Amino acid sequence: MEKRPINLNTVLLLIVMAGLIVLYILFFTSQRSVSPEMVTDDSAQVPLSTGPSIVYVNIDTLNEHYEFVKVLKQNLESTGNRLQREVLGEQDALEKEAAEFQRKISTNSITEDQARVVYEELMMKQQALMDKKERYTQQVAEQEFSMNVQLLDTVNSFLARFNRTFGYDYILAYRTAGEILTANDSLDITRQVLVQLNNEYAARKK
Repeated sequence: MEKRPINLNTVLLLIVMAGLIVLYILFFTSQRSVSPEMVTDDSAQVPLSTGPSIVYVNIDTLNEHYEFVKVLKQNLESTGNRLQREVLGEQDALEKEAAEFQRKISTNSITEDQARVVYEELMMKQQALMDKKERYTQQVAEQEFSMNVQLLDTVNSFLARFNRTFGYDYILAYRTAGEILTANDSLDITRQVLVQLNNEYAARKK
C-alpha cells in the first residue's frame, strides 16, 4: 500500500486564516492608537500601531516544531506501515501460490479440473487482497482526516485565546512558496505561538 503524504501545511494555513474573527468595518473606518507594550520572553507581543494590526505565523516552522504535529504524523505513519506490512505479506504469499500453480501446469502434474479449481481460488484471493488494499487506503485516509480535524480544533482554539490577549486584527499565514511573497520580520509571532502551543501540549500530557 502506497503511503499518502500528510498535507499539514495546507491545514495549518486554513487554521491560522480561519482562527480569528475579523471585523470588516474596522479595517476601513477605525483608526486606533495602541501604546506599545513590553512583555517578556515567550509571550512577547509585536507593538501595535495606528490602523489595523497585522502579524503572521510561519506555517513551515509550526509544521516542523509543533510537538502535537509530530505525534500525529508518527501515529499516522505507524498505522500506514502496519497495514502495508500486512498487505505485502499476503501479496507475497499469493505470488508464491501462483508460482507453484504455474509450475504444476508446466509439468503436467495437475489435472485440468484441478487446475480450474486452483485458478478460481487464486482469482478469489487476488480480489480479496485488492479489496483489502482499498479498505486499508480508506482507513488511513479517514485517520488522516480525523487527525486534521483534531489539529484544526486545537490550533483554532489556541489562536482564539491568544488573540483575546493581544487583539490583532489579522494573523496571516506565511510559508515558503505561499501566497505571501515577503514579510517584515518584526511582524513574525511564530516563536510566541509555537512556544505556547508546545507548553499547552506538554501540560495536557501530564
